[in-house]
Amino acid sequence: MPESQLDTRLTAEDTLLLVLSGTWQIDRPVPSVAHTFENWLAGSRVRQIQFDSSGLAVWDSSLIGFVHQLGRRCAAADIEVNLNGLPGGARRLARLAAAIPPKVDAEKDQRRPSTLEKIGNAGLAGYQATVDTLEFLGELALSFLRLLRGRARFRRADILVVIQECGWQALPIVSLISVLVGLILAFVGAVQLSLFGAQIYIADLVGIGVAREMGALMTGVIMAGRTGAAFAANIGTMQVNEEVDALQTLGVAPMDFLVLPRVLALVVMMPLLCVYADLLGILGGLLVGVGVMDIALIQYFEQTRNALTLTHFSVGLVKSVVFGLIVALAGCMQGMRCGRSAAAVGQATTSAVVIAIVGIVVADGLFAVLTNILGV
Repeated sequence: MPESQLDTRLTAEDTLLLVLSGTWQIDRPVPSVAHTFENWLAGSRVRQIQFDSSGLAVWDSSLIGFVHQLGRRCAAADIEVNLNGLPGGARRLARLAAAIPPKVDAEKDQRRPSTLEKIGNAGLAGYQATVDTLEFLGELALSFLRLLRGRARFRRADILVVIQECGWQALPIVSLISVLVGLILAFVGAVQLSLFGAQIYIADLVGIGVAREMGALMTGVIMAGRTGAAFAANIGTMQVNEEVDALQTLGVAPMDFLVLPRVLALVVMMPLLCVYADLLGILGGLLVGVGVMDIALIQYFEQTRNALTLTHFSVGLVKSVVFGLIVALAGCMQGMRCGRSAAAVGQATTSAVVIAIVGIVVADGLFAVLTNILGV
């Protein structure tokens, strides 16, 4: 196909005719607007430009860009551009492009911010995040009070659906991780304890470690990556589709309808998943102790039973409730604060997982300090 061509000729004393021919496409070189303007328009008596597109074979957005740039230069030089000679589609697109003025602040500021400015921006961002978090927690507290008074508006079936999603559907991944954690703890303990001939204490190490720490911690991390991300993505997608706005228009509080069932379901299921993870973690340690270290099954069982108390399990269960609350709050809050684009949904999902995992680790550290102070 022929290349894009542009011929110019004066049809009158103050009128310049631009003859367009050939193929005007992005993947082909097009005439320069600056060259055309400098050669024919700058300093001349031309006051009007017309187009002749009878020889134009194919065109795309490159033609619209040429016309738009030429129009902006001519507008600055007080030269009229007559678009009637362009093809119908190109004429409409060119007029549409000219109808929208460019933003004054469209170009980003290339100035590098100073260190003090960065610190200030970080402080303002942290302050705004704190305000948003407190606002979300306040709205959730009011929603819970409405639930206690029987005025919260949500479908009871939604709780059962979320329980199913974050309950038995999570059992396969919880089972795998819990058994592996028990195996890892047992092998780490076996390497050191075998130096002193105290392999039997592998049962104590695995049992207490899984019941107090690893069962609740690993279950919380799993649910943060699995369920917390799902909460953020589901609610964020509803924000993009304006379904949350529709609920508000109908007089239904989104906190009651969307957030409250998810928080309740996850807080209820986390202790059950924690107990399940504890049992499988102990089973993983048993496999190493009995199968690798040649400890008798009855001996391993009795050692585990003597080492574990209800206090150890209680600490793990309390942690699991707190971890479940952190995961649910992070996922739902990021979903409710999501923007109105597909990219915002991905950012909300990532933020929910990161915030939940960091919150779990921080809360676990606080639990360690608190239980040490209380002597539990």
